[in-house]
Amino acid sequence: MASILDEYENSLSRSAVLQPGCPSVGIPHSGYVNAQLEKEVPIFTKQRIDFTPSERITSLVVSSNQLCMSLGKDTLLRIDLGKASEPNHVELGRKDDAKVHKMFLDHTGSHLLIALSSTEVLYVNRNGQKVRPLARWKGQLVESVGWNKALGTESSTGPILVGTAQGHIFEAELSASEGGLFGPAPDLYFRPLYVLNEEGGPAPVCSLEAERGPDGRSFVIATTRQRLFQFIGRAAEGAEAQGFSGLFAAYTDHPPPFREFPSNLGYSELAFYTPKLRSAPRAFAWMMGDGVLYGALDCGRPDSLLSEERVWEYPEGVGPGASPPLAIVLTQFHFLLLLADRVEAVCTLTGQVVLRDHFLEKFGPLKHMVKDSSTGQLWAYTERAVFRYHVQREARDVWRTYLDMNRFDLAKEYCRERPDCLDTVLAREADFCFRQRRYLESARCYALTQSYFEEIALKFLEARQEEALAEFLQRKLASLKAAERTQATLLTTWLTELYLSRLGALQGDPEALTLYRETKECFRTFLSSPRHKEWLFASRASIHELLASHGDTEHMVYFAVIMQDYERVVAYHCQHEAYEEALAVLARHRDPQLFYKFSPILIRHIPRQLVDAWIELGSRLDARQLIPALVNYSQGGEVQQVSQAIRYMEFCVNVLGETEQAIHNYLLSLYARGRPDSLLAYLEQAGASPHRVHYDLKYALRLCAEHGHHRACVHVYKVLELYEEAVDLALQVDVDLAKQCADLPEEDEELRKKLWLKIARHVVQEEEDVQTAMACLASCPLLKIEDVLPFFPDFVTIDHFKEAICSSLKAYNHHIQELQREMEEATASAQRIRRDLQELRGRYGTVEPQDKCATCDFPLLNRPFYLFLCGHMFHADCLLQAVRPGLPAYKQARLEELQRKLGAAPPPAKGSARAKEAEGGATTAGPSREQLKADLDELVAAECVYCGELMIRSIDRPFIDPQRYEEEQLSWL
Repeated sequence: MASILDEYENSLSRSAVLQPGCPSVGIPHSGYVNAQLEKEVPIFTKQRIDFTPSERITSLVVSSNQLCMSLGKDTLLRIDLGKASEPNHVELGRKDDAKVHKMFLDHTGSHLLIALSSTEVLYVNRNGQKVRPLARWKGQLVESVGWNKALGTESSTGPILVGTAQGHIFEAELSASEGGLFGPAPDLYFRPLYVLNEEGGPAPVCSLEAERGPDGRSFVIATTRQRLFQFIGRAAEGAEAQGFSGLFAAYTDHPPPFREFPSNLGYSELAFYTPKLRSAPRAFAWMMGDGVLYGALDCGRPDSLLSEERVWEYPEGVGPGASPPLAIVLTQFHFLLLLADRVEAVCTLTGQVVLRDHFLEKFGPLKHMVKDSSTGQLWAYTERAVFRYHVQREARDVWRTYLDMNRFDLAKEYCRERPDCLDTVLAREADFCFRQRRYLESARCYALTQSYFEEIALKFLEARQEEALAEFLQRKLASLKAAERTQATLLTTWLTELYLSRLGALQGDPEALTLYRETKECFRTFLSSPRHKEWLFASRASIHELLASHGDTEHMVYFAVIMQDYERVVAYHCQHEAYEEALAVLARHRDPQLFYKFSPILIRHIPRQLVDAWIELGSRLDARQLIPALVNYSQGGEVQQVSQAIRYMEFCVNVLGETEQAIHNYLLSLYARGRPDSLLAYLEQAGASPHRVHYDLKYALRLCAEHGHHRACVHVYKVLELYEEAVDLALQVDVDLAKQCADLPEEDEELRKKLWLKIARHVVQEEEDVQTAMACLASCPLLKIEDVLPFFPDFVTIDHFKEAICSSLKAYNHHIQELQREMEEATASAQRIRRDLQELRGRYGTVEPQDKCATCDFPLLNRPFYLFLCGHMFHADCLLQAVRPGLPAYKQARLEELQRKLGAAPPPAKGSARAKEAEGGATTAGPSREQLKADLDELVAAECVYCGELMIRSIDRPFIDPQRYEEEQLSWL
């Protein structure tokens, strides 16, 4: 057994054991390393609330996702954190200088008490906006409130306890019902119950907590600056309405039990930890002068509610003589102390500081810190900012403490969701059980760990505990899942190694032939087992390596077929030059990726058969992935090589309708090299639109130019709409081809003329053929004889151009006659316009005495007026008022200037001599009054305000001026 183990470790750095009675049995290696399985996040994560208060924050409370804060002295802000975008502001209505001393919010988030520095108390219900003063409470400076979690509802608080700065404890009850004008007050009653004393007399009641145990007993814990009091008792049957009076009456003759500490902060604070809302609290923490008194709350104890008490001293730099703590909140395993500049979190199990969170000075000193028991969130605030702490997975490191105490069950309970920690606990427990000689329990624990498999196996082997080892193997095999690839790989590889070693040892022994066949059958059963198929598939690479190292090609092919690892089968055939068998496997399983991988090899040996297989697969293959294989194959330039490549590319383009540019470009290159007669046909079939061809035009142009295919180049130039280059190149090939190119730019006559001139110059200067030049002149109506005459040599006689010159002269004569006819028509039209103008000067209108202004509807003849040809009549001032808003700014300025000058101009003098004299004087000083009126008429009365362009421009103008809209709206109310 030891020799087999040594051999396995030397070959694969793993352990192997053969047990008698079985052909081969393996011991797997877990292969797991204890590592961090998830990203660690802080337990306490601080977040500043995106909120800037309008005034300084004086107090803040949170409960049941309801946040209330007082701003300044007269504003209450309430926010339902589930609807944070809908804050509610309530004015307290205070006219005096009283400030908010403290606020108290019950566990339902419905009842809010606001204690003022003037010894008044206000009450606000969540469902109301009214601030109601509590008259019975007046004169008491409230320091603490003990809410009734058993009887309190959204409509009533039930009996509650109220602690004051004078040391009094009162019992009260509040109702949310307003009851109309003469209805009852919200404070149903307010009666004293008890007075808390210290050595110097009554002391302020700093904290109050009231709870009810499962057995019906009531518990009240009250704290002063140095003492913690306990009130324990059972309420009488049917005495629910009496509240806490019976409980405190039992301590009339003797004081309740209390804890007292000498140091004094001047205040203290009590915090409870409750796992779930409306459940009994589990722990408490009392912040006082000597430190933090922490312990559990046990409602079952008869004499005291407190148990497992211990005092944690304040961290260094915190305390009465240094930086005093201002508040405390308690979580499951930590208490957080609020100081003026920071928050410190202390573990309740070890007393160590796990968090020291400093705040920036710009926010100001911290004021207080509260906890929302319903959500577990912690809230701290300054006068200018609010912060929230999220508590995440607080119990993440508690398991370590329990592990050190060998309390494995508790350690596992607190790390069930952390596999790395659970693995540590299980490993420690397994080691502990192994040392205690409880080997079966140890094996069960080891099977659940990620410890090294070799160490565990050797550990049991050295102890000669085969039963425990079997238990371990069974549980390891049973615990494997499909996703656990590492374990599956190691197990299956190990078993395969054992089978192969066994078969190798038996293969050459004739006496062991039967055993060899049985082992071979067992091995094939193992390889083809559906139960192990997933694991074998995951570890197929390592198994193939083992099969190859042992030279077992029979089982290597067998295993590859079972695993459908056809890539390895094809590679095997290719290595042995069985290319047709390889292609048969590819064609049978039709896997495109395998075709892409092995085509470069197969095309060199069986190109025709491979292309046939490609064509059979059709669109399942991506032709772009096969181009590299075709390029490598066709580089030789042989006819057969190029023809096979063209055959497949033509199939892709013509049958499959491929539009990929790479495919068309490659087909172009094949045509250009091996089949030039098909190149032009392909280009013409692709079309002449540059947006519809699928090949790269520039690449095609360069390719055709390199191989000297000029007609193909001309076609590409035409597609690119480079007509000048097309004509230049076509003239080197065929003049008729150049003429076809010249007629292509149908919409650009100038370019057509230029192209035909190129052709004419080539025919005259290069070919010296006058008849052909004249034919060009006849083919293009844009050319004239004078355009081509400069191209002819001087010795050419006019007889060659006689007919063309006559045709040109006739065309010019016809054009001159057309111009003369157009001039005569223009002259006649001008005369008709002059007659119409003369007729308009004599037009007039009649105004009747009963006619009225179209704007104000008053008689027209009472004031100066304007009469338009359309029939509309306006008073001069009405027209001016209607026209002014529609004029541009510069015309409005001109209108005001004309009105100012008319007002300053002297009135017209009576008598012709004085009028002429006044007119002459006005001419020397400036425009005359008549000229000013004419300018004003031209500006105002150029067209009717209702029928002219001004009305058209005002179609999108509102009926009511936007600046006067509110005024107009109010006038209708």
